[in-house]
Amino acid sequence: MSVIVPVLIVLATIVAMEGVAWASHKYVMHGFGWAWHRDHHEAHDNLLEKNDLFALVGAAASVAMFALGSPWIMGEGAWPPATWIGLGILGYGAIYTLVHDGLVHQRYFRWVPRSGYARRLVQAHRLHHATVGREGGVSFGFVFARDPAKLKAELKAQRAAGIAAVRGSTKA
Repeated sequence: MSVIVPVLIVLATIVAMEGVAWASHKYVMHGFGWAWHRDHHEAHDNLLEKNDLFALVGAAASVAMFALGSPWIMGEGAWPPATWIGLGILGYGAIYTLVHDGLVHQRYFRWVPRSGYARRLVQAHRLHHATVGREGGVSFGFVFARDPAKLKAELKAQRAAGIAAVRGSTKA
């Protein structure tokens, strides 16, 4: 297998993982997984959150793909592309950790972007946290951020329709 194919598999997996993350955030974390995700939406002084358990789920998926691609584990039944998919999942996890936990929630470093896409990411995620509870909400992705003005309008419409309770102002 040439080096181009594995690189394309890794990159495609990283891109696909944003879709997986969006869907799992909207339908699992804000659905039946709310018990783990709730503390992420509440103020606390804890170093860790129950929400961090979702990172272990992602890590398990990555490890499982590495195992499926490993001839040492799977023998003749190994599927080599699984290794590259596992690496893509790992890469997305690293990006998520830096962007979401690091930049947006400032768990690892302090930097408030004044402009550019990093500022847009922070604004979009703050608007996600503008709702009270698990109902409604906007911006469920972690790396792709929609226009904050459109997200504010969407929140306003949700509040008017009684879908979401919004904390105070939606300024970000």
